Amino acid sequence: MAARRDRTHYLYLAVIGAVLLGIGVGFLAPGVAVELKPLGTGFVNLIKMMISPIIFCTIVLGVGSVRKAAKVGAVGGLALGYFMVMSTVALAIGLVVGNLLEPGSGLHLTKELAEAGARQAEGASEGTADFVLGIIPTTLVSAFTEGEVLQTLLVALLAGFALQAMGPAGEPVLRGIGHIQRLVFRILSMIMWAAPVGAFGAIAAVVGATGLDALKSLAVIMIGFYLTCALFVFVVLGALLRLVAGIHIWSLLRYLGREFLLILSTSSSESALPRLIAKMEHLGVSKPVVGITVPTGYSFNLDGTAIYLTMASLFVAEAMGDPLSVGEQISLLVFMIIASKGAAGVTGAGLATLAGGLQSHRPDLVDGVGLIVGIDRFMSEARALTNFAGNAVATVLVGTWTKEIDRTRVTEVLAGKFPFDEKTFVDDHAPADDPAAVPDQRDQGEERARAGV
Repeated sequence: MAARRDRTHYLYLAVIGAVLLGIGVGFLAPGVAVELKPLGTGFVNLIKMMISPIIFCTIVLGVGSVRKAAKVGAVGGLALGYFMVMSTVALAIGLVVGNLLEPGSGLHLTKELAEAGARQAEGASEGTADFVLGIIPTTLVSAFTEGEVLQTLLVALLAGFALQAMGPAGEPVLRGIGHIQRLVFRILSMIMWAAPVGAFGAIAAVVGATGLDALKSLAVIMIGFYLTCALFVFVVLGALLRLVAGIHIWSLLRYLGREFLLILSTSSSESALPRLIAKMEHLGVSKPVVGITVPTGYSFNLDGTAIYLTMASLFVAEAMGDPLSVGEQISLLVFMIIASKGAAGVTGAGLATLAGGLQSHRPDLVDGVGLIVGIDRFMSEARALTNFAGNAVATVLVGTWTKEIDRTRVTEVLAGKFPFDEKTFVDDHAPADDPAAVPDQRDQGEERARAGV
């Protein structure tokens, strides 16, 4: 086991080195650096390729092995209620800080920036009906081929409930899906070795394209946004986690350290979604809670995006010389509560949602979105990190509220007594009576040895 951990330790050291090298190349040879963007895009696409099968296996195993459908409904209802409350809190915090900082004053909108803002708004707005209908896939299989998280979630829930209703007859199917889950996680562990290459390409491209000028002129909104996200994570989420679950926020974030590094290097919280599912199960949260809370949270619990939407809206209004009144800000907050639910956890989605929201609410401000395009990539990293932290905390909280968490296991894992298996990503602490649990071959060999076979 020690050798296994050492190898992955070197992998993430390589990711740090690749990020630093990418920054250097971006500053020294910006022209070359911009051409390296496909390296980062390719790695994120490899990770996204695995998301649908991982979500499907996780949810089917979690829901299918639970004997009472009411338990699954209770978890989903509680999670959605929590997501709505926290999104509102995040949006409100963004408004308060945005009003205190008054970012955007002194900037000027050029024709090129106005055109960039208009491009972001094209097709960005989406009605509530379109969003709901979009959850239903065209076919049962298209949910996997189109990479839509909510579509995969729907199909997996239907399959899980069907297997649940089948009773003992469905157990062979659950065991088969358990084996498929191991295969999928093993493929994911192979893909992770390409992380340094992806991190190098992604960071080099954004530094090469942006340069220092945009960073200097827009430093206020960037620094303010980062500080606001940190305040939300460590104060708001930290207090909730401590009061409800008795866990210190630092210990949970330290446990997820490698995932945060992966997100920082790719600017996408989706790149760490499969690992979050595996790590939350390893931590001691039950499969149904993890399987429902994490994928749903990636579409409905975007705290970082919520903070960004309100702060960026105030920034654009200030820069355009038409600040929002208190009434307009409250109206915008209500609108963004709904608009933020359609933002996916991928790079650039927050910017598109901002443009779409302003187009529907204040069309005269849409051109001003171009002012923030230059630094959006740097802000998307803070968005992704905050979104990820929010979903990790939400999973622990929902598990605690529904009593679907092993507190002893949590304490031991966070203390480092049970290291996460970086090679398989699959946790073997499931109860023996769980039909979804697939015993490890080593365990089977030991059992045969004890039986004298």
